[in-house]
Amino acid sequence: MSIVTVSSSGDFGKMEKFLQAMAEEREFARIEEFAARGVEALAAATPVRTGATAAAWDYEIERGGGNVTINWTNSNENDGFNVAVGLQYGHGTGTGGYVPAIDYVNPAMRDVFQQIADEVWGEVERA
Repeated sequence: MSIVTVSSSGDFGKMEKFLQAMAEEREFARIEEFAARGVEALAAATPVRTGATAAAWDYEIERGGGNVTINWTNSNENDGFNVAVGLQYGHGTGTGGYVPAIDYVNPAMRDVFQQIADEVWGEVERA
């Protein structure tokens, strides 16, 4: 049998205030702004041939159970093949060739993710 003992001291008022705000989803007031920034970053970074893939970025926000999730989506398809995914990960061609991957999503989103992290951490510090 294992026994784990945890003890603490100090004032946890700021942390409790922050956690209460998170539970009430007040801390996600700027989520639409960050989602839109992601769309802009992805559109700007998407390799352009026709511009259709860059113009097809959008987002969906899911809320529930104390969680908020941003899903960035791209609706540009060619015969059921998602072009944005094919660009990011590479893909075979119908003639036996291969188009190599171009990692454009991760670099584009790095700044957006950092802004979100900075905002959340700022809220923790201000709580």
